[in-house]
Amino acid sequence: MGEFKEQDIIGVLSKVQMPDLEKDLGTLNAIQDLKIKGFEVELTLLLTTPAFKSLTAELRDLVEKALRSLPEISKVTVHFKSQITSGDSQVKDNLIPQIKNTIAISSGKGGVGKSSTTANLAVALSQAGAAVGILDADIYGPNIPMMMGVQKPPTNQGKKLAPAESHGIQIMSMAFMVPEDQPVVWRGPMIHGAIQQFLRDVAWGELDYLFVDLPPGTGDAQLSIVQLVPLTGAVIVTTPQDVALLDSKRGLAMFQKVHVPLLGIVENMSTFICPHCQGKTDIFSHGGGREAAKKLGVPFLGEIPIDPSIREGGDHGKPLLVSHPSSPQSEVFRGIARSVAAKISSNNATKQFFTIIQ
Repeated sequence: MGEFKEQDIIGVLSKVQMPDLEKDLGTLNAIQDLKIKGFEVELTLLLTTPAFKSLTAELRDLVEKALRSLPEISKVTVHFKSQITSGDSQVKDNLIPQIKNTIAISSGKGGVGKSSTTANLAVALSQAGAAVGILDADIYGPNIPMMMGVQKPPTNQGKKLAPAESHGIQIMSMAFMVPEDQPVVWRGPMIHGAIQQFLRDVAWGELDYLFVDLPPGTGDAQLSIVQLVPLTGAVIVTTPQDVALLDSKRGLAMFQKVHVPLLGIVENMSTFICPHCQGKTDIFSHGGGREAAKKLGVPFLGEIPIDPSIREGGDHGKPLLVSHPSSPQSEVFRGIARSVAAKISSNNATKQFFTIIQ
């Protein structure tokens, strides 16, 4: 056989699936800088989430195996580069164009661990190498600054506020604006204005992901946020019991009505593992989140067990991935963060693919 052509190589590589994304390298436009010299092939693979850095060895093996199915190939060299893609904005006047992807973390009711989930997912992606921020939009119960251990409030930067920072993550919250013992008694228009200021008047940096910790429920506040924030997708946090799942279904329906992609469901407080005997107790039932995701046709992102260290981390300003980075529970959060980033990357790639072929 003579020298290979570019389409021969791309044809073989288009059968290789990117781990976690369930899409091939061709559809993802991941194959770059392809060079063919005789029977030697050199290429660069574009990784579109920071979590994929841990998969480079697996990807290299998959590519080499695929190309060596061509018997004449004598050498394969694979390089990697990372570039997180941007989601489309549903908001006409995007106040935060420098932020690539904005993720709503929502719950149908309070007390399901939405904020602790937000904090740990943000830390997981930050530790993986992404630039991450958290907008604490839970106006009535802004807990993110405490959970993240913020030491210094936002500072003036010209006519804007520079967000606070902790554990490498940019943070903005109503907690910085109102004394902690003073309740926020606001109607919808005032909340709308506050969220608008958090976007327009805050000097957010160039972020790969901005997590928006929403208030629980599906009221005016949530709809105002959806209108103002260019959401790439939404994650629903629930606990396994029926009443929480019922409220979560309402939250999912809200996002569907306003055309926000549903990235999936997280089941928090899934089970309790006794630290002494390692026995499991399903305090709030178990498996309801997975079943709800199946019935609603949305991804199930994972189960977070009940663990006192998660609560302790939130109380002391050190999320679990900071205080216990090697724990099995931290690995659960990393897995969920990996799935969220993969789903965003896959959605973005699909949009770009259809844009190209139109």
